[in-house]
Amino acid sequence: MRQHFSATRLVLTILFLAGVGGVLLPLLRAKEKSTAADPNDPTYRLFQLLDGTYSGKLEGFYLVADIYKDPVNPNQELQHILRVEYDKNHVFGKLNIYIRSVGKIQPEQMRVYTPKEFYDFGLSDLEKFVKTEAGPFGKSGDVYLRAQGDRPLATAPVTDEVRKAYETILTQHLSPALQKK
Repeated sequence: MRQHFSATRLVLTILFLAGVGGVLLPLLRAKEKSTAADPNDPTYRLFQLLDGTYSGKLEGFYLVADIYKDPVNPNQELQHILRVEYDKNHVFGKLNIYIRSVGKIQPEQMRVYTPKEFYDFGLSDLEKFVKTEAGPFGKSGDVYLRAQGDRPLATAPVTDEVRKAYETILTQHLSPALQKK
């Protein structure tokens, strides 16, 4: 009887340790080291600026950006308006850039209306960039949304043209505006 009790206890102990080991093993494995971000990367520089100057949080930042030709009517000029949100504590989507379009803004309109009011005039978003960590746009965790015609935003592929547009927004519009402010 005593031998049967010891064998049962031994089996239960082994099962218990195997269960605990199975639970703890993933936690004990070494984490993969993420590659260091390139200090020349526009997203890295923007994150550094926002973390240092804006305490890692930016809400409701609106910006009047570039002028471009209307693809439907090439004789008409339109202008992009950006809304930017950033929170360094978010695991997914630290940086969100929403893009709307309005007719080309005249100098007298710039004196009367704020960038937020121009953004609200746009009514619907044309594009949205969601960036999770520094590095080129299109890495794991990044999302690109685009509206087609009158349809709402939907996921779209990240092409070289999209990457270039994202970098242009950061380097020519967003970073300079945030540095001025």
